Amino acid sequence: MFLSRSTMSFLFLFLLSLALLLHSSSPLPYPYNTSFHIDCGSSTPSTDSYNISWLPDKFFTGGSTSVVSEPLHFHLQHEKTLRYFPLSSGKKNCYNIPLPAGRYYIRTFTVYDNYDGKSHSPSFDASVEGTLVFSWRSPWPESLTRDGAYSDLFAFVKDGQLDFCFYSIATDPPVIASLEVVQIDPLSYNSAQTSDSYILVNYGRLSPGSSQWGPGFTSDPDAFGRSWQSDSDYRAGKSESAKVITTKEKITGTDKAPNYFPMKLYQSAVTIEGRLEYELPVDAKLDYLVWFHFAEIDSTVKKAGERVFDVLVNDKNVSRVDIFKEVGSFAAFSLNYTEKNLSSSVLNVKLSPVAGAPLICGLENYAMVPADLATVPEQVVAMKALKDSLRVPDRMGWNGDPCAPTDWDAWEGVTCHTNKNGTGLVITQIELGSQGLKGYISEQISLLSNLINLNLNSNSLDGTLPIGLGQKSLARLDLSDNQFSGSIPESLTSSNLQLVRLNNNLLEGRVPEELYSVGVHGGTIDLSGNKGLCGVPPLPDCPLFWENGRLSKGGKIAIGLSCFLFVAVLLLVIYIFCIRRGRNDYDFGLPSDLISLAAKRNRYQRQKSLMLLEMESQHAKGLPSVPLNPR
Repeated sequence: MFLSRSTMSFLFLFLLSLALLLHSSSPLPYPYNTSFHIDCGSSTPSTDSYNISWLPDKFFTGGSTSVVSEPLHFHLQHEKTLRYFPLSSGKKNCYNIPLPAGRYYIRTFTVYDNYDGKSHSPSFDASVEGTLVFSWRSPWPESLTRDGAYSDLFAFVKDGQLDFCFYSIATDPPVIASLEVVQIDPLSYNSAQTSDSYILVNYGRLSPGSSQWGPGFTSDPDAFGRSWQSDSDYRAGKSESAKVITTKEKITGTDKAPNYFPMKLYQSAVTIEGRLEYELPVDAKLDYLVWFHFAEIDSTVKKAGERVFDVLVNDKNVSRVDIFKEVGSFAAFSLNYTEKNLSSSVLNVKLSPVAGAPLICGLENYAMVPADLATVPEQVVAMKALKDSLRVPDRMGWNGDPCAPTDWDAWEGVTCHTNKNGTGLVITQIELGSQGLKGYISEQISLLSNLINLNLNSNSLDGTLPIGLGQKSLARLDLSDNQFSGSIPESLTSSNLQLVRLNNNLLEGRVPEELYSVGVHGGTIDLSGNKGLCGVPPLPDCPLFWENGRLSKGGKIAIGLSCFLFVAVLLLVIYIFCIRRGRNDYDFGLPSDLISLAAKRNRYQRQKSLMLLEMESQHAKGLPSVPLNPR
């Protein structure tokens, strides 16, 4: 049997269309595979009953490990061990996790359970990427102290490293039992509208009609790793008696980008004749992003208009919903709303019937926490270099962002301010006097272009003063009572210094006159205790040609001039004796005394020749010969 060309073309187009339809209706594989599940306090890897692989404790900056007082009370291994951060590790400690830039779901498990036997739950804060997100205050509620709690959020990581940090309140040691990080779609939860300048902190993720489920609690999948909890504790008034509806039918439109809401979320719902109401506890003075999830899973609803209701948030009508009209039956439908600057401690949600009974499958509430300002990148580089070069001890808590969160005294001894355009934080002061430092000052200090005050006095620092030390902003410099050597860099003369203390070091060489003028113009300068310094009162004069253990600038100039003159004279001599005299090499004459002697000899030879010729002629004529020498 043969098919015509037109029939084959039609068949090809039909099969292609069918393939595209099937492809579009099937969820694509989840494209993000970066995740970390860290069992804090554990020294060995493990896999839990839900097939999640847990890493041993890593990426932390300090602290110690412990075990809860009643391990059998906890069902999962990662809930039994913990890391705590005593004050000896500093007030600020972090987990620094290397990650590709993107958006992440971050979940922690925090528990006390009297692990230290002190019966005192700690007070501390936690931050993500320099933004304060969680606060724990003593005493914790009894159930929280005993059972612990999960907390989660969505945040962007931009610099290749997640900084999840803790800050001790008073002297209490922060604690953490587990830390989970899962990469998610960067466009999820309307990030295109809210931008990456917000962190979404979970204040309630409810699955009406279900008990708690999701990764870590059940085997039910959620691509983001989200856990969903029962709504029963949040229903208000008569809603407590709401009817639960469930289905095993497939729900279309689930597990799709960018939010990847799981199908299980839409397979259960609650409904009630009359108004369905929720009260969600919140913190005031923040914006809240509320997501509503619906699916018409009641097979008795056959057409649009049979189930219609209004969604109200704090008595404001957000939307009128007709699920069947929007997507039909057994299909997922979501909408979201932002409540601005909430002034109360409760977010009220109502579903008010218009036709039929209201129904809801899911409800999410997120605090939109504005991302705090961060230290400008080049100054982060400088401060981390200084941390290493100065050998700053752990007890000072130099971890994470040097300046953020702005609610904390992030790095001990460091003061920060907002830069001129309000886009970042800059370091203006470093006060580390008498801290037992034993390193040197990194050249990277030149990147601290807003530094006003640098105090490193009374330590054991050595090495030379870096050339980059001398920012125009620098007004106060105290490096006294250390072991700095070498010369004072000329760069210090470009600063607006009003106080200079370099006394009691090993500095040497000429003191720049511009630096000395600080004291002349009303400032304070102290250079005493440096035996090698010279050039300004009351210091001794500097040697003419020797300075700082080597030739001075003047000495180098003098030697250079001497060498030049020597070479010039040498060339002149060569010119006179070799080049100028060389022109007469073929006109060489004998001395005059030699000339006169030769002339006499020549005359004698001529006379002798004439006498011989005359004698020969006489002999030829027969004349008697005459002796040549008659006696």
